[in-house]
Amino acid sequence: MTSSPIPGLSRFNALDDAAAAAELHEVCASAAWGSKVLAQRPFADTPSLFAASDAAMAELTTADLAEAMAGHPPIGRPKPGDPTSAREQRGMAGASEELKAELLELNLAYQEKFGHVFLICATGATGEQMLDAVKARIQNTAEVEREIARGELVKINRIRLTRLAEGE
Repeated sequence: MTSSPIPGLSRFNALDDAAAAAELHEVCASAAWGSKVLAQRPFADTPSLFAASDAAMAELTTADLAEAMAGHPPIGRPKPGDPTSAREQRGMAGASEELKAELLELNLAYQEKFGHVFLICATGATGEQMLDAVKARIQNTAEVEREIARGELVKINRIRLTRLAEGE
């Protein structure tokens, strides 16, 4: 990546705080994360934006993580009319009805066990890979799963921040 300002990133840096906060909320639903990232503006480059995002994610409390996860739809059920959700879950498009039904059942069991949606960076993953992941992760303790979900949020945020920095 270049260390010179990227046009999309320059635009983001120039936004007033309310508009920048709204764009960050589209990246991650945690208000605490958004506030921490917003406080680091302006960003010289994408790596500095990622560093601020990663540091903010590392500092989120359990409640902040829950807020961040609540902004994500269940795998296999992207938010209607949300192009980001549809793009990120594209790997489910060709999944069989059987796989979709099994994933729905496991999603519900996961949510009952952990109290939040199964969160995975779905970009580039197939339906089978996501199914395998939920089968494996449903065996975790709440503490282990919370940290795995935090890591998945880091990946998702980086993908979304890249789009923001590139002006998409």
